[in-house]
Amino acid sequence: MALCGIDEAGRGPIAGPLVMAGVILTKEIEGLNDSKQLSEKKREALFPLILAHSHYHIVTFSALEVDTLGISKCLSQGLKSIMQTLQSEDFLFDGNTTFGVSGLRTLVKADEKIPEVSAASILAKVSRDTEMVKLAKKFPNYGFETHKGYGTAEHIEAIKRHGYCDIHRRSFKLKALQPTLF
Repeated sequence: MALCGIDEAGRGPIAGPLVMAGVILTKEIEGLNDSKQLSEKKREALFPLILAHSHYHIVTFSALEVDTLGISKCLSQGLKSIMQTLQSEDFLFDGNTTFGVSGLRTLVKADEKIPEVSAASILAKVSRDTEMVKLAKKFPNYGFETHKGYGTAEHIEAIKRHGYCDIHRRSFKLKALQPTLF
């Protein structure tokens, strides 16, 4: 039975969704790697190839769901959704924890070593980045199209100027945004 690789994008940002993907490749695809190691142009070129040559499942959790459930619960639910949707006897998740989900193997840096996990990494990253560009049009004061919701200096300054918007994760506390005593 074919391997199902699983990865996520958006665990650390202070705004936007958490996106997880599971991929079972049906054909070898040249050029796969951890999405963070590839240029945006390369990721976007590989994205339709992965969709065309795999069985895949993409799960998205909104910022509100991340705040309400917590990041670990979202990851656990996403893993279960992928495992219930894709038929495999071998599920491999990038990282070192299963978030309490049984029937799953983990491997640190699997997204750099295992094509199925690399493909999942690319699907998750491109899906999330595409969503952040769309959200940038809805919330133009924050620069989401550039920093994709990560806690950059530019993003923190925008929050200081405009406050939080609907897609900010309020449960993620940033030292730079906390009130001080002095």
